[in-house]
Order: sequence, then C-alpha cells, then structure tokens
Amino acid sequence: MKSTELLKKIKKIEIKARGMSKQLFSGQYQSAFKGKGMTFAEVRDYQYGDETRTIDWNVTARFNAPFVKTFEEEREQTVMLVIDISASESFGTVNQSKREYIVEVCAVLAFSAIANNDKVGVIFCTDKVEKFIPPRKGKNHILRIIRDLLEFEPEHQQTNLNAGLIQLTNAVKRRCTAFLVSDFLTENYFDSLKMAKSKHDLIAIKCFDPMETQLPKLGLIRMFDAENKEKKWVNTNSTATRNHYQKWWNDLTDSFELNCKKSGVDKVMLSTNESYTIPLMKMFKKR
Repeated sequence: MKSTELLKKIKKIEIKARGMSKQLFSGQYQSAFKGKGMTFAEVRDYQYGDETRTIDWNVTARFNAPFVKTFEEEREQTVMLVIDISASESFGTVNQSKREYIVEVCAVLAFSAIANNDKVGVIFCTDKVEKFIPPRKGKNHILRIIRDLLEFEPEHQQTNLNAGLIQLTNAVKRRCTAFLVSDFLTENYFDSLKMAKSKHDLIAIKCFDPMETQLPKLGLIRMFDAENKEKKWVNTNSTATRNHYQKWWNDLTDSFELNCKKSGVDKVMLSTNESYTIPLMKMFKKR
C-alpha cells in the first residue's frame, strides 16, 4: 500500500472511530470497565455511619479525635487488544474483509480507552505471537496501532489462539481489560482462555463474514484455504457437502459460546455486513 493511500485510510478510520467512541461509547466504556482498585485519597473527621475498619488509628491517636481514611477508584488502567491476524481474516464478501472490519472495531475500542486516559497495548498473533506493542497512552500511539493493523504482514498464516492468550497472561503482569478479537475458526484454546480470564478482565469478540455461516449452492467451484494454501474442487450442489459444512460451522460456533460460558468470558458476535455499534453498546450496558 502506498504511503499516501495508507495515510488516507488511517485518517478515515481515525475520524470514524473517534466519532463513534466520543458519541456512543464514552459513558458506557467508563462504567463497563472498572479501574485497578481503590487508592488512598485523604483523611477526614469521623462521621456517624463510617465503618470502623476505615479509621486511621495513627492520626486518631495523634489528635485525640477519630479520623477515617477515604479512598477513590483508581480509574487509569491498561487495555490490551489481542488480535488474530491469520490468513482467514483476509476473507470478505461484503464491503470489506474481516481484517478491515476488525481494524475499525479495534480503533473504536482504542480511542474509547485513551479518552478515558487508559493505556493501550496490542498483541498480533497467528499460530505464534507476530508482534507485541507495549501499552502506552496518546493519539500518536493509537495511530501507530491502526497503521500496523492495516499494513503489518505476519510471517505465519495459520491460527492458534493459545499463542496470543499465553503472551497476554505472561507478559502483562498487572490486571488489565483485554479484548480477544478473532473469527475463532480454530479449536483447543479453552485452557489458555480460562487462564487469561483468571488474571485479566477478558472479552471475546468473534467477527465473521455472513457467507461463512452456510455454503451456498453454486455448483462445482474451486475453493482456496488461505491458511493451508490448499485448493480443492467442491461440489456445492451436493446436499451432503453443504450439511457437512453446516455442521462444521455450527460446531465451531457452539464451541466458542461454550468456551466463553465455562471460562466466564463475556462475548460479542459481530457480522461484517452489520454495524458493530449496537452489539458493542449492548455488551457495555450488560457489564
């Protein structure tokens, strides 16, 4: 992609994402994702009804009158985006590919985070960790993330969500809010999902193309597996073939929902032919 074309794309995504995050998600984001905990604010006179466990005994003894400690929520936190950039994300039959759709979703989340003075970091993964961007604040940092989302070329093509989830668990020491964004066309990631959830506040976002939900009846067509680089002729007129595909898709979707439920991970399903605004807002309000 040429630099001028890339800059135009980044600017377009920035304008859209900033508008979305400012108008729609600022309030919901702040209430949906809590800070790290409570931090000491000040000492004040004891008032009737204050809990005795908040009494500052040192100050009380010094002034011979009861004083209590007050606390406020430590709002600043870290937001991590764990993003699947495997080859299956390049698929798209509507106006954009899954990866282009994911760029917009992640940009909105990132701008919502920095509007709340949070740090944002990113883990790009395929079947290995392709790139780790440490959490930082600021608009320029977010624009760098968007640029990398648009132009970064991974070394590997296949999907293994364990790689990104293990990196999240091991590399981010303090509890954070993490979004795992993928098409989830993979299996055997439950243990890593559960482990990451035990340490961080984790939300899974499944992005899919509507054409993936069922195999269309188009006769004999040549299909290409972007991750395995395999080409096959498939008779889509065959009822057995379409039923087999449907079972595969339903099993993967059921597995995703079950894994999230068993591990306590909040989930969002996003179709590339629909706006991500309402599903994300519903998730924020639910939290």
